[in-house]
Amino acid sequence: MGIFQIHAQKKETDTKKKEGVQQKPVDNPPKCSNIKEGTFLRSNYPKNLWYMTVKDNVQTEYYNDGKDFVKSTMVFIDDCNYKSIVIENINQQDNRIKVGDVFSNKIVATQDRYLKVENKIDNDQYHFILIKVK
Repeated sequence: MGIFQIHAQKKETDTKKKEGVQQKPVDNPPKCSNIKEGTFLRSNYPKNLWYMTVKDNVQTEYYNDGKDFVKSTMVFIDDCNYKSIVIENINQQDNRIKVGDVFSNKIVATQDRYLKVENKIDNDQYHFILIKVK
């Protein structure tokens, strides 16, 4: 994946459950195939700052209202684990991501259209929530 892992929060924040709203249970087992195609938002970023599309094992993360992007190929190890290998980086705001960088990703939980992802690169590990919108 690209910048979104690097800018991901290492410490997750708790969200308060609204009174009277019934929460759907966590999927058991996780529905990991949800990551294989669609459009995704980050739970803590507006769409103009970051969104991601996935199609045909290519993941593209868009920044800056879609003007900048990082494109990666997705190599699935199993249903819930995959590697993202950066194949193109057109991002003027951050040059830490390089073509050839490899991110290890694991879908650790899903709930309806939400995916909790664990991401590792080198010695850094991040957790983030994706929302599948399409």
